[in-house]
Amino acid sequence: MTEHANLNIAVVGHTNVGKTSLLRTLLRDVNFGHIEDMPGSTRQVQGAAITLGTQIALMLYDTPGIEDSIGLLDYLEQLKQDSQRLDGPDRIRLFLESPEATALYEQEARVLRKLLHCDAGLYVVDVREPVLSKHRDELAILSSCARPLLPILNFVASNTARTHDWRDALARVGLHTTLSFDSMSPPIDGEERLYQALSLLLSSYAPTLSALALETARQRQARHDASINLIADMLIDIAALRMRTNIDTDIDQKKISLQIRVREREQACVSALLNLFQFRQDDFLSSPLPLTEGRWNLDLFSPQALKHFGVHVSMGIAAGAAAGATIDVLSAGLSLGTGMAIGAIAGGAFKAIDRWGDRVIGKMRGFRELTVNQSILQLLVLRQMQLLQGLEQRGHATLSPLRLEHAPHLSLENSTLNKTIVLARAHPDWSSISENFNHSPAREHALAALARGLSEKEETSTRVD
Repeated sequence: MTEHANLNIAVVGHTNVGKTSLLRTLLRDVNFGHIEDMPGSTRQVQGAAITLGTQIALMLYDTPGIEDSIGLLDYLEQLKQDSQRLDGPDRIRLFLESPEATALYEQEARVLRKLLHCDAGLYVVDVREPVLSKHRDELAILSSCARPLLPILNFVASNTARTHDWRDALARVGLHTTLSFDSMSPPIDGEERLYQALSLLLSSYAPTLSALALETARQRQARHDASINLIADMLIDIAALRMRTNIDTDIDQKKISLQIRVREREQACVSALLNLFQFRQDDFLSSPLPLTEGRWNLDLFSPQALKHFGVHVSMGIAAGAAAGATIDVLSAGLSLGTGMAIGAIAGGAFKAIDRWGDRVIGKMRGFRELTVNQSILQLLVLRQMQLLQGLEQRGHATLSPLRLEHAPHLSLENSTLNKTIVLARAHPDWSSISENFNHSPAREHALAALARGLSEKEETSTRVD
């Protein structure tokens, strides 16, 4: 493996500007550090490693907030008068040896001591705040450490952001390279941009930073591809699911059983996506989309759910949904290659193309098969793709539950998707939530095709938007 230099960076700034929040997002760790709305929640220096393979490539250090920059700068000016020949770093070291470094300015001393021992600093700014004298004094003090500083403009997504004012103020002190990185809703490629910006300031570490940027992009794409596969796997399981029932006796019981299996399978996909992105299972508990105790609050089989996600169904199907039966009750027809839905149960007209075989025998014996209809499958696509989009744009410091308000413009109107769904319906042994599951190579091939179809629809939707 190529050897990479070990780079040390201190994360510095005023109190309560989001330093720990930034680190949680960069580390993808919801448990790093301590976050509160009250200022000064970080009191000690805490480090975390970012690796390339098995080697530590970068150490990031969370530091306490600077609280009294005005008083500290006045104190440093006094030291300057007493020691005229000292430069910035020597004056900071002189301060760190003074009694005030363990008394009045103990917290600021921790910050400056760590910055002196690092290669650079990330100066985190809350752009919602106006630029004040305390911030200018803060920058003067940090600049005395003679370490490259990269300003991180946090909370830029806020309606009250003063981004232009902050860029102008930073430029006035020679900090022309800045990075907008909202730790609550970071740009998808934000980490790569961070490493690229740092490489401009730290050219001797450019190989390390370039390698980190490439690895970050690789991991991001791998997470996305894995997510698409999780969603495709769920769709195959649910599309292929069949439950045999006697139309005269146990239809209601089997219908409820099918719905429970579908809801549980969707929730398994939700849990897997949360784990993949390293979020907690309860991050959705209060979401309006939402999940209650890990389950979607909006009934998957209700007409309101279909309407909420913009799934358009025919009047007949909508009537069936209103009757609480948006499930196909398929019957092997007596004519060649066709089936029909029992209108009194499903409330709409359906046709299905399937392998008949034992279904013809089942028909003769008075049995039918329940399957999930196309509208429900489309709703599942919308919900899971929306969840994926939300997770990719969510910072790991966000304390409020994920709120998903707009569904992506996706549907099953895609040749690859439709063909694979039809194929899955013909293979009940492909459903892992059925009793006769068979993990066959044919299912793996269909899974790959369905994942490609979902990616194609996603790309088309992005271009249209």
